Amino acid sequence: MIQLVDVTEQNWIEIVSLSVAEDQKHFLANPIGILARGYVYRSCNARVYGISDGEHAVGVTLVRDMDEEPACYDLQQFMIDHRFQNKGYGTQALRLILDLLAKEHHYDQVEVCVNKNAGAALRVYQKIGFQDTGYVDERVPDCLNLMYRFPDL
Repeated sequence: MIQLVDVTEQNWIEIVSLSVAEDQKHFLANPIGILARGYVYRSCNARVYGISDGEHAVGVTLVRDMDEEPACYDLQQFMIDHRFQNKGYGTQALRLILDLLAKEHHYDQVEVCVNKNAGAALRVYQKIGFQDTGYVDERVPDCLNLMYRFPDL
């Protein structure tokens, strides 16, 4: 069963040892970079979670609050280790993240920027309900800006 776990003294080495396939490395920060971003964005309520199958760390994610327009949660990083991909873990973990954020309910939506060539990632986000906003950030013109809106509760 997939679960989100805090990064602790006991699991951080396993989490920073995670990696994606060689052809995916230019789409994501490595886990040490993700932990560093969590620290840098701490004033934006950044949270880094390990993703676990109950026995092993299988991924890591970073989400932060973004008060600029559009005010939303910003899913900065989301990775599943190459050994655990194509097993449904990404979809399960993404649903857990969205459930957690929906319960917090500081914002009505979650934004993620995804490289146009990251086909597997795009399919997971679209399967969950993220939609292309059409916005193109000039700093990352090869990325799609996707938005997930929480259903009215």
